[in-house]
Amino acid sequence: MRIKGPEAANVVPGRARFYVEADVTALIRGSGGVAPRIGYVVDLPLDQRGREPKLKKQRVLLFARAVANRPDQVQLANLDGQRAFSPELDTLVRGIVRETIAGDAPPAITGVGNAFHVPGSLPGEGETQVFLQTANGAPVSLQILRRPGEQPRWSVSLGDIVDESAGPPRPNTLLWYRLACGLPRELPAGSIESDDPANAATARQDYGLVLRALGPCA
Repeated sequence: MRIKGPEAANVVPGRARFYVEADVTALIRGSGGVAPRIGYVVDLPLDQRGREPKLKKQRVLLFARAVANRPDQVQLANLDGQRAFSPELDTLVRGIVRETIAGDAPPAITGVGNAFHVPGSLPGEGETQVFLQTANGAPVSLQILRRPGEQPRWSVSLGDIVDESAGPPRPNTLLWYRLACGLPRELPAGSIESDDPANAATARQDYGLVLRALGPCA
């Protein structure tokens, strides 16, 4: 059912507000369970001609929170809290949920600690290490290795022991998200531990390499 009037006054242009009732077929994660049939409000995009989307018999995946004292109602977590269901999306979400509740889940990144580049004995050889700050204080670090005639290789280590063989995180995993969405867009000047301008420049360059490899926070 489309909602109009004052209750839809703040809808983003190009979207329309709807009240939807849906049957719940599965709960991937939640506390206290969920009613077999729920209602919620969602703002959905209109097509190029301004026509409403067809909602009947559509299978969706919701990211939502419970409504106090209304067990049959939920509130979407954000504007895109309703997603069209697909087996691929279902697998992705279930995998991230498993990572999130695991005891060794990657912590949230809150900033950059120390960063430095150490040149090797050969021209073009060296290693950059970037130590990250985390919400729970758990150690996380980045390593970027340079070898003559080779593309730079980078890895991320969780723990006190640097594991250069760990490699970068797989896209769309929790660790990828923590880095892609938690790292600042530039290496803070105060984090660079080097009096050598060339080493400092290489550290910034290697940090930028990691950001480009991770891609945007999407």
